[in-house]
Amino acid sequence: MSERVWLASYPKSGNTWFRLLVGCLALKDGETVDVNQTAEKGGIASARLPFDVVTMIDSSLLTQDETDRLRPRVYEALTQSLEEEPEEAGTTPDLEFVKAHDAYTLTSTGEPLLAGAGGAKAAILIVRDPRDVVASLANHNQSTLDEAIQVMNDPVAALCGKTDRLHKQMRQIMLSWSGHAASWLDQRDIPVHLVSYEALKRDTAATFAEAMAFAGRPISLEEAARAARLADFSELQAQEATVGFGEKPPKTKAFFRKGQTGAWPEELTPEQLERVETAHADMMGRLGYAPSWALERTG
Repeated sequence: MSERVWLASYPKSGNTWFRLLVGCLALKDGETVDVNQTAEKGGIASARLPFDVVTMIDSSLLTQDETDRLRPRVYEALTQSLEEEPEEAGTTPDLEFVKAHDAYTLTSTGEPLLAGAGGAKAAILIVRDPRDVVASLANHNQSTLDEAIQVMNDPVAALCGKTDRLHKQMRQIMLSWSGHAASWLDQRDIPVHLVSYEALKRDTAATFAEAMAFAGRPISLEEAARAARLADFSELQAQEATVGFGEKPPKTKAFFRKGQTGAWPEELTPEQLERVETAHADMMGRLGYAPSWALERTG
């Protein structure tokens, strides 16, 4: 028997790093992380192949709204298949961590896109200071900083949302940066554990162990620290430089760019900073991200 946990995040907030940490738990002594295998273990909620297999419909023949209306049935069917897997006596259920950039939204028929409790038992929401997300998102999309801010401030923003082409993944309605976080935090269908990228950087082992305990797979601090060593950011950068990384968009120079926290004062102009902080002041306060003017007073 297996159980699914959503790894929900706005893009460029640490989702891939968290999945690599999870993958490192299965590595034996002497083994090293492989960025092109470990990160793919659970897949992504918007993948077309599971949808096509479960529905027996080619998703490319459907409109985006039509796929959205069927997605809850797909996750319910996948959950049922996980529950029907044979389980050895005395063992705990395996966990399937699945990446999701979707906001927690409802379909046009009013049901949760991700099927609520029928789609997963819980979610881990990974958030990151939006001021740091800007430069990382711009690098990922090969856009300007201003264009990245425009996307983050867009209340109806979506990944793979254009209708003049067939995207590799199904549409993912993200909402704005604030809207994405609020959608997961405010829903009451499944439990949510909040992880900040900053806490994960500051104390990787403790933050990771706490999240795993929430998910139902307790690990020791020693196991968490070993995973943190194996998935050290410098190692991920080195692997990408030598063998590449499959999740990197073709025109993006590097997926694992800097991995820093608090770099935004050197990356954003005062005008850009104001646009971000004005649009997301409420959610930044809710998540503990102090505005720049408050940091200047204490600095």
